[in-house]
Amino acid sequence: MLVKIIGSAAGGGFPQWNCNYRLSRAARSGMPGVRPRTQSSIAVSGDGAGWVLFNASPDIRQQIAQTPELQPPADAPPRSTPIRAVVLTNADVDHVAGLLSLRERQPFAIYGTAQVLETLEANSIFNVLDPSIVSRRLLGPTGELAIRDAYGRETGVVVDSFPVPGKIALYLEQKADPSPDFSSDRGDTIGVRITATGRCGAIFYIPGCARIDAALRTRVADAACLLFDGTIYTDDEMIIARVGQKTGARMGHIAISGEEGSIAGLADVKIGRRIFVHINNTNPILDENSAEHAAVRVAGWEVASDGMEMEF
Repeated sequence: MLVKIIGSAAGGGFPQWNCNYRLSRAARSGMPGVRPRTQSSIAVSGDGAGWVLFNASPDIRQQIAQTPELQPPADAPPRSTPIRAVVLTNADVDHVAGLLSLRERQPFAIYGTAQVLETLEANSIFNVLDPSIVSRRLLGPTGELAIRDAYGRETGVVVDSFPVPGKIALYLEQKADPSPDFSSDRGDTIGVRITATGRCGAIFYIPGCARIDAALRTRVADAACLLFDGTIYTDDEMIIARVGQKTGARMGHIAISGEEGSIAGLADVKIGRRIFVHINNTNPILDENSAEHAAVRVAGWEVASDGMEMEF
């Protein structure tokens, strides 16, 4: 099973177009150790030929341009793609907007939970992906499913989905809702266990998670690799950076540091590789020369960057 991290930043990318925080300025200036990143997505192949995307970010065109494996082979038909399916982990803009760039009547399959598919159905702009060509398939809240292409052929990629603590998408928030944080444990946000047919190694992709509970710790134990929510280093970093008024918890993302953070919460769980993905433009781990980046590495974690490759 081949895995490529084609986008490692959170929504807005890094540097974000309107962000003038010090890290974004450093990235624009080309400062060593501060690398630009596109928005959150990975690509997985079970056979080295066809690929399954996990989330379709607004940067999908750039990501395909930077990833030869996702481009039409030289001997393919005039209209062709090795992308067989897209699996959506939630309905956030940074995970579904890229679907609109895949609209040229190219057959592939979209997999999402009932909540995600309902959101696509309710927004007519997604009908540019003609359902008779781009099939929409239900990804159950739990259970293993072989991912198939538009014609029903197996891709060699198998997904076991499960709900994780999170929140509903920002644009779906109802201001009159009595719940002040719009949190959800009902499957609005999911994680996925990814394997290849006939192979033993499993990776977990969880780009959004609000907290680590006992069920999650048990589920990811013995994983060959965990790609986990690294949005923020401290819960209040966006407020401190003066780029926003929301905490990480309000956005549905757990902090990396602290007693309730992800490093502490998973410290004693047996996991092969641990990699932070979906990294916000305010997170100091983006600076490879920072104390925070060093602390993450000492704790046994890696910091994702675009183009990282793994084989299991």
